[in-house]
Amino acid sequence: MGGRKTVFITGASRGIGHATATYFVRQGWRAITCSRDEVPEECQRSERHAHITCDLADTERLEDTVLRLHNILEGEGLHALVNNAGFSPKGEGGRRLGCLDGDLALWQKVFAINFLAPVFFARACAPLLEENRGAIVNVTSIAGHRVHPFAGSAYSTSKAALTALTRELAADLAHMGIRVNAVCPGEINTAILSPGTERLVERIPMRRLGSPEEVAALIHYLCGEGASYITGAEIPINGGQDVF
Repeated sequence: MGGRKTVFITGASRGIGHATATYFVRQGWRAITCSRDEVPEECQRSERHAHITCDLADTERLEDTVLRLHNILEGEGLHALVNNAGFSPKGEGGRRLGCLDGDLALWQKVFAINFLAPVFFARACAPLLEENRGAIVNVTSIAGHRVHPFAGSAYSTSKAALTALTRELAADLAHMGIRVNAVCPGEINTAILSPGTERLVERIPMRRLGSPEEVAALIHYLCGEGASYITGAEIPINGGQDVF
């Protein structure tokens, strides 16, 4: 028990978060996850996987989530935080929402989940991570760097803000021995994909979608000793999508 490492992952009921929790557990870590939904049947809880059900859009309840995290840890250390939760609202029929679409409350919800929750959890978990010279990995998006045909403006700007936050946290937490990096996925085969994504594959040099497991492997690497001198980086994982 004493040598076990623990990771806290947000937005882990499906997609990249679910794959990341599964990957870490298979590597011998304990995963503590949180999401609005319960853990799916295919990701059964065990002594190495605990789950907290919470709505990250409700920023006033984030403190309760941290208290529940401490209760689960029972004094054991935290070695990594993965800010993965993301919300990408769509219009009717999956239509992209631009800057003129959606009321301010919708934008506030997007930023609460995609940006403010990572700010809160990074601050709250920093003392725990400092004890173990741990790591933070933020999951950004290719949409944070260019106008995307499907990702809306609120989502894209929130991910751009998360990229900047990664840089700021890396500078602010380095003296604590905490490394902060980001992974920047392109088109990954998850439920968040929109109809028509197959047309984007034609412009990806590797001519395929990425898998959640490939993103999970990169996140795991950034949390390990092999990445001990990497901080403040945003690593693209997109099959070469941004080379053109």
